Amino acid sequence: MEEFPVYTLDSAPEASRPALRDLRAAFGIIPNIAGVMATSPVLIDSLVGLFGWVHGGSFTEAQIQVLLLTNAVTNACPWAVAFHTALALQQGVDRAEVDAIRAGRAPQDEKLGALSTLARTLIETRGRIDAQHRARFLAAGFGTEHLLEVIAVIAASTITNYTGNVANPPLEAAFQPHAWRA
Repeated sequence: MEEFPVYTLDSAPEASRPALRDLRAAFGIIPNIAGVMATSPVLIDSLVGLFGWVHGGSFTEAQIQVLLLTNAVTNACPWAVAFHTALALQQGVDRAEVDAIRAGRAPQDEKLGALSTLARTLIETRGRIDAQHRARFLAAGFGTEHLLEVIAVIAASTITNYTGNVANPPLEAAFQPHAWRA
């Protein structure tokens, strides 16, 4: 038996199955990382709960994917980088912007750049940003509520990024073209 099995809807612990059903409804598949997370009903339920709030917030799906991709790169999680690269491109984020994030740079677009830079800075400083960081983010047209919402996105992606780095789930064939190394 693998140290971290990739559960399916049929093989997962009973308490994890509702969360896996929700993720399958959202993505059309159960991502391998969710299959691994199903080992712990607490972990998978936490992810699904935050996932719902994050994707129901005030950011567009493209902005959310920029944040999630930035977080995956900053946390050096290859599975999440590949996954969020695919989703960012699917949401219409320009390939050059995606490539910049994957290389650890900010996107050129002012708003996407502000989102990416704030997320990376929050992770790297463990939330200790200064007035200049806040001012740059707000100057890009965001409000203080958006700054705090970025923290929720970081919380959601931390669950996935840390799980990916601990368990190293296999990358699905659909995401192989976006494979990434730290």
